Amino acid sequence: MRDELTSSLEDYLETIYLIISEKEAVRPKDIAKRLNVSNASVTGALKTLSDKGMINYAPYDAITLTNEGRMAAMDVLRRHELLHDFFTNVLGVSKEEADKAACAMEHGISPEVLDKLAKFAEFIEICPRGGIEWAHGRINHCDKAISLDVCKNCITSVSDKVHENYSRQLEGGRIVKKLNDVRPGERCKVVKITSKGNLFKRITEMGLTTGTVIEVERVAPLGDPVEMKVKGYHLSLRKDEASKIEVEMI
Repeated sequence: MRDELTSSLEDYLETIYLIISEKEAVRPKDIAKRLNVSNASVTGALKTLSDKGMINYAPYDAITLTNEGRMAAMDVLRRHELLHDFFTNVLGVSKEEADKAACAMEHGISPEVLDKLAKFAEFIEICPRGGIEWAHGRINHCDKAISLDVCKNCITSVSDKVHENYSRQLEGGRIVKKLNDVRPGERCKVVKITSKGNLFKRITEMGLTTGTVIEVERVAPLGDPVEMKVKGYHLSLRKDEASKIEVEMI
């Protein structure tokens, strides 16, 4: 799918998807304003996307995404947000600079590299010597002039921090919840999936396996659905599905 779309067309799809999520109806003038391009450029891009089966488009009518177009747009958005989060959370780059860099890189990065970045970002955020402290250079790094004493001190400091965190969990009790009870903005890690059969298969195929880090983004007023971000993807689960996933708060 990605090979069929130019960087420009991916920008149009992403923009259409974002406008739909904000105001439902999309018209060419909205796209032109958002991308700061001419109406003629928008018309040409919309015709091309329509020919490729990505959008439903007719002059003077609202624009909608086909299922294939929606999936392609979500893929572009996922790449952008994963890169943006990597630059801000791991490298400590400002949000404005991170957004510019993500826009420049989102079209050319391969799925393999993106997956590696997602896994590294997840690791560095939960590693005792990682997180934003690492990004800002407040953690010493090894060089070629290392010695046994330096290594011992480093290992001891990490071990002490892990033990401290573990002891705190034991003292306060391990905080384990059902995913549907996690609030927006909170992050957690999958501990156990209690469902069986087809539901278990569906959940795991979505990437929600033991150890997976989840960031809950939004919960509908009645608790259904639960929207979350997993490895850069935006996922949505029904309340009863989320209740089958036990998570540990991090």
